[in-house]
Amino acid sequence: MSLGVEKFGKEEEKQIHFIYKNRIFIDQLSENLENHEVCLLGWVFRFRDQGGVIFVDLRDRYGIVQIVFEESHFKEDYKKASSIRNEYVLAIKGLVKKRSAETINPKLKTGNLEVYVKEFYILNTSKPLPFGLDEYSEVGEEVRLKYRYLDLRRSEMQNAIIIRSKMNHSIRRFLEKQNFLEIETPVLNKSTPEGARDFLVPSRLSAGKFYALPQSPQIFKQILMTSGFERYYQIVKCFRDEDLRADRQPEFTQLDIEMSFVNEEMIMNLMEDLWRNVIQENFGISLPDPFPRITYKDAMEFYGTDRPDLRFEMKLIDVQDIAEQSDFQVFKNALNKKGRVKALCVKGGGILSRKEIDDLTDWVKRDFRAGGLAWLKYEQDGLKSAISKFFSPQLLESLAKRCNAEVGDIIFFGADKEKIVNDTLGNLRIHLAKKLNVIKENQYACCWVVDFPLFEKNPETNQLESVHHPFTAPKEEDLEILYDDELFQKKGEQIYSRAYDMVINGIEVGGGSIRIHKEDLQLLIFKKLGIEEKEAREKFGFLLDALSFGTPPHGGIAFGIDRILTIFLGKESIRDVIAFPKTQKGMCLMSGTPSEVDIKQLQELRIRVIKT
Repeated sequence: MSLGVEKFGKEEEKQIHFIYKNRIFIDQLSENLENHEVCLLGWVFRFRDQGGVIFVDLRDRYGIVQIVFEESHFKEDYKKASSIRNEYVLAIKGLVKKRSAETINPKLKTGNLEVYVKEFYILNTSKPLPFGLDEYSEVGEEVRLKYRYLDLRRSEMQNAIIIRSKMNHSIRRFLEKQNFLEIETPVLNKSTPEGARDFLVPSRLSAGKFYALPQSPQIFKQILMTSGFERYYQIVKCFRDEDLRADRQPEFTQLDIEMSFVNEEMIMNLMEDLWRNVIQENFGISLPDPFPRITYKDAMEFYGTDRPDLRFEMKLIDVQDIAEQSDFQVFKNALNKKGRVKALCVKGGGILSRKEIDDLTDWVKRDFRAGGLAWLKYEQDGLKSAISKFFSPQLLESLAKRCNAEVGDIIFFGADKEKIVNDTLGNLRIHLAKKLNVIKENQYACCWVVDFPLFEKNPETNQLESVHHPFTAPKEEDLEILYDDELFQKKGEQIYSRAYDMVINGIEVGGGSIRIHKEDLQLLIFKKLGIEEKEAREKFGFLLDALSFGTPPHGGIAFGIDRILTIFLGKESIRDVIAFPKTQKGMCLMSGTPSEVDIKQLQELRIRVIKT
């Protein structure tokens, strides 16, 4: 026997290899194996020395079982068994026995069995753990990420990574049945303006030049359609150098899909079938059939966002006509500046205290640039607050009726530029739904958001930008506006795109569009975005050339694998479904990435670091 740090003798190595070859997984233990000898390998999850008998909960990837060391059997080796501690790695050979009725553990699949150890080997020892693997809830995320190799041993994390693997297999099976081909695209590519900041990779062989890590395989998958592959998919890493949040990472995984000879409905219908199949298979959850469609305009009007959470009502309500008749100057000023006045009626929100309302006001001022947060509580004698004096009884009654308000409700108002009003009330809607427990557990609301604008104006530069990306096709009926310069000046922002986003529980999980498949139209779109033909050919020359060689009509979509897993596993952050994630500052606390590199490497790349 060995304590793990010692070398095993030849006979011991022979016995260990026998255990390796004849090992069964813990979840394969059953009453059919009673009184049979089995070989097990795993980690010590818990250790209990009862004096003369040692109980160990042995864990492998598949389960946990109690194993028993009896002093009467081991004699001098019992001392070595007594040295075992949590997370030691063991190889054992033992006899399967049924546990007595009073000692059965109903929480474990193998809780009615135990294994009496006849032979054991300590394959490795473990230092005391920085945190208990069965008491993870009180451990800070930074500690978990620093010791990720330990964090990943926890059943919750193992389950997430295992389901991730199974879900990817389900996706592949479904798509392969639909004649899709899995094709890899380059990781080192050209830097192109696609919306976010690129990660750059210097080239040693071409001094002063850089590759860019792909924000998505967008251009290459369109090239594959030109090449005649017709149905492509890839579960692929993408990279964006942007500020991080709970649902963002500098490197993330997406399911990338492209199809030829399709329209929007064909793609959306097939993608619904895909996710209904995958989610049912891996989570036992039935998604709706079909997913409802909501236009971008209605999503913004009624929910304040293009990612509407449809698990509950509480829509934003236009009260402009009532506001115009009031004496409340804040409303009148907003309307005089061609702004909007909307209301949000929160059922049962009358329980909010004045301090809670003040805190909400500070929040919307800070995060959404709102000027304030007016409100009215529906009390026994009607709508009341500091602003009620600016409304006649008839107007207050009209407000209550418009908002379907009842005693115990509260109505919040947004009065400002349309974007600020939508941001304020849209986010307030979600915040209060969570605070007041309006959203039921294990509820999943899916929808498609369609009819997006093709362009939007950047408020800082006043330049047009693509709402999705510059390869998105416009609606056929709006082509007239694009090709007429005078008409475009007046109605350019009213052109609709052939884009569609899939939203689940208020989170955008996928976005796609029918693409531009003709060179002249692609050049025109670039021009409208301020990219002249010379620059377009420098940055997108190979795509433009491809479009001139018989590219078929095509479209596609990309889904965030990390986001979808986060939703259906009930996690708060995508970091809990990624094996080795980065922090919100883009760091890997386990490996110490990013890090400085040797000066010789920088010299080979002709790079000089400027200290700040």
